[in-house]
Amino acid sequence: MHLVPKDIGPLNPVVAELVVAAVLFALVFLFFVRLVPRVQRVLDEREAATKGTEAEAAALREEIEVKRAEVAQALAEARHEAARIRQRAHEEGAALIAGARADAHRACAALLAEGHARLTEDRATAEAQLRTHVRRLACDLAGRIIGEPVGERVQPRP
Repeated sequence: MHLVPKDIGPLNPVVAELVVAAVLFALVFLFFVRLVPRVQRVLDEREAATKGTEAEAAALREEIEVKRAEVAQALAEARHEAARIRQRAHEEGAALIAGARADAHRACAALLAEGHARLTEDRATAEAQLRTHVRRLACDLAGRIIGEPVGERVQPRP
């Protein structure tokens, strides 16, 4: 059975097929009418979660920048403090070296003074010992030069 009583070719649908198609269309339409809001709701929730995550990420980025600035400032302060400590250590080292040099110079001067004193004392002792033996040595030498013994009887000239 056709919808139009005349034969107009493929434009004249069969009523049974038209009813089946209309029922199937209604079922699919109702299915999508019920499904689309759910899909839309899921998409909206996903978008809200994405936007929330983006907002959290932006907040975290700001917090990271603040922390990075704090760390950079702390690092700069630490470098400055390290430079002060190195400078102070350098100055203390220079002072210690200067003190050690001064002590070494004093010790050297003391050793030189002690050595000079000992040499002067040893020289005086040696001269005193030689003076006692000078006469006898002079007589022996004179005797060797002359060829005959010379006694110690000769008086020295004043």
